[in-house]
Amino acid sequence: MTSTPDPRTPRWRQGTLAPFQHRVFATFWWAALVSSFGGLIQTVGASWQMATITDSPQMVALVQTAGALPFFFLSLLAGAFADTHDRRIVMLVSQGVMLVASAALAGIAFAGEVTPGSLLLFTFLIGCGTASFAPAWQASIGEQVPREQVPSAIMANAFGFNIARSVGPAIGGVIVATLGAAAAFLINTLSYLGMLATLLWWRPKREPSTLPREPLGSAVAAGLRYVWLSPHLIAVLLRCLLFTVPLSAVPALMPVVARDLLGGGAQTYGLLLGGFGVGAMAGALSSAALRARFSSDRMLLGLCAVASLALLAIAYSPWALLTLSAHFVAGFVWTLSLATFNIAVQMSSPRWVTGRTLAMYQTFAFAGMAAGAWIAGHLATDLGVRPALALAGLAALSTFVVARWLPVSVARLGSLDPHVVTDIQPPAVEMDDSTGPVVVTLEYRVPLSNAQTFAAEVNELGRIRRRDGARAWSVSQDIDDPLLWVERFESPTWADYLRRHTRPTLADQAVRQRIVQLIEGERARVRRFVERPAGAEPLGNRGSRPDPVDHTPGHG
Repeated sequence: MTSTPDPRTPRWRQGTLAPFQHRVFATFWWAALVSSFGGLIQTVGASWQMATITDSPQMVALVQTAGALPFFFLSLLAGAFADTHDRRIVMLVSQGVMLVASAALAGIAFAGEVTPGSLLLFTFLIGCGTASFAPAWQASIGEQVPREQVPSAIMANAFGFNIARSVGPAIGGVIVATLGAAAAFLINTLSYLGMLATLLWWRPKREPSTLPREPLGSAVAAGLRYVWLSPHLIAVLLRCLLFTVPLSAVPALMPVVARDLLGGGAQTYGLLLGGFGVGAMAGALSSAALRARFSSDRMLLGLCAVASLALLAIAYSPWALLTLSAHFVAGFVWTLSLATFNIAVQMSSPRWVTGRTLAMYQTFAFAGMAAGAWIAGHLATDLGVRPALALAGLAALSTFVVARWLPVSVARLGSLDPHVVTDIQPPAVEMDDSTGPVVVTLEYRVPLSNAQTFAAEVNELGRIRRRDGARAWSVSQDIDDPLLWVERFESPTWADYLRRHTRPTLADQAVRQRIVQLIEGERARVRRFVERPAGAEPLGNRGSRPDPVDHTPGHG
């Protein structure tokens, strides 16, 4: 009797391994794997070095805070650079910063001059390089694989990192125990060379742009504005914060758990880190199957409940094997949850702003990790390690209180692809990129029976316009002709006006199509103006062209 092959196996294999069909992704994956090994060996060395030069649990926990804090300060700037500059160059510079900082830390460690302050300083500098690298790295995944394979690629990267996490800490524990922390820092320095070589080899295709590069300040503001006016992204960020603050107690207090609760040394700490890493690897492998069965929101709720149980088990476990198992579960939850948040952000952001939205996600995630590690260390110092972990376990349940108002969802595939807009009507006068502000008005005639529905729809369109860069948006109804509605908004310059026209997506068209069904005729009348303050030179009539009229709603 022959057995029937399980049809789920090919689907799992395809969903998990498809990105490796692309040579660029596979090369980066191996380079990142080597770098992850180095980074995790560095983590063991730094954390255990701190545990040996100070007895304070809070100082030990600050090692994680020092590594995570740069994500809070630098991620958004790095994301803006990733969206407006060559991502490859951004990654090369970031890797160089990490290599130099790690080499300097190895040098002072071999000289025997490491102090708590210097250890935190160089950990912070390495974190600065990582924070600068991460948004460009994450955003470049879309350049390495087709968009439909981005979730699988994110999980494949998480799987690779957690292969390193499952083995690297144990290796790191042995290295630190036998050769000392300085050797761990040196190995981390060498681990950057593979990624640097891969970045020098990679030559991604660049889409030429006729628009001037967006200034850094404007790019940062555009990213903040986009996230602030995207309720689904706000929900992901707040849910991520509620997750990372309590669960970060596990890695933050792991050296103290190994030393004080289990009475072990560097190898015990490496074993707990290895258990955490094996669990994280299992979480990455389980992702495709779980995402096929559950929505992101339901899966994240379940994972928060499991995280609470893992924290309580670590706090009150009387057996080393149970403590190790609880770290395995915590690792499973950690990777699967953070990767799910990452996928939700990346798949719900159009390409023009992906680096910045991912940077905001990483800012919230690492701010939560930094704050959570500091809180855990403070509570462990004042109350003890067990009560600190127990309180973190109870705090992990806070997600259930707000989940109804902050659901996590993933945009439908293809819905955020750019909407191809017809060529912009050239102005009747010559316009410089810096000319502005440019004021746009759209005039709609709306039957009174449709007015209430139109008001709701045009305000939603206003949210989309403001999200994409429009300013001073408003909509008015004529008091002498109630059928006439006028929508008005501004762009700071002509270049900003042109840039905003590159940002509509297919999903936005649904709102515009509903508006078309509510107005008289098929189009709104568009008028465009340039503000002329006192003393400004009037615009001339050279190269006069027909007036721009009859634009589709939303494309003014």
